Amino acid sequence: MPERGLFLGNRGGRFHRDDRTIGARPWASRQWICCVLSFKGRRRSPLMGRGYTELFFLDEVTALAAGHRPCFECRRADATRFAAAWARAKGLAKPPSAPEMDAVLHGERLEGRGKRVHSARLENLPDGVMVIREGLPFAVRGEALLPWSYAGYGEPERGGAGPAELLTPPIMVEALRAGFAPVWHPSAERP
Repeated sequence: MPERGLFLGNRGGRFHRDDRTIGARPWASRQWICCVLSFKGRRRSPLMGRGYTELFFLDEVTALAAGHRPCFECRRADATRFAAAWARAKGLAKPPSAPEMDAVLHGERLEGRGKRVHSARLENLPDGVMVIREGLPFAVRGEALLPWSYAGYGEPERGGAGPAELLTPPIMVEALRAGFAPVWHPSAERP
């Protein structure tokens, strides 16, 4: 595909088979992270080799919707801001540790072995949340819904009000509402 996302992620290790197909369980641990594409000159070759299964995300909005938090190694400042927003959202005296966040996220992002979808009302959602509406994925941006694709976001549509299926785990929604500002793909910056 000619599309190129902004972030790399993994789900705690290797979950692909030697033939590079996904195994029965599409994660290796509860540590689902969102990383930068380039860090300290490290190179992964070949993809889906040893160590972990690479995932690629259009942007951080997409990664959050998939249940991936910022990485504390390659994105320390972003991960620290995310943990602080989480703490504000939950009224915690101090930011939670990565394992504490991972335990909560794991329960919110999965329904058995599949993606867990939550119910929400569009008028109550902050920027950076992803929803399914009429079977299609959208990102909430201000008063608009941006149609999502592998290549980027389409022309904004009126967001309106009413029910929607929430792709972004609820704790991520709370962190966004508490001030965490995710990185958007440039296609979301239309006038």
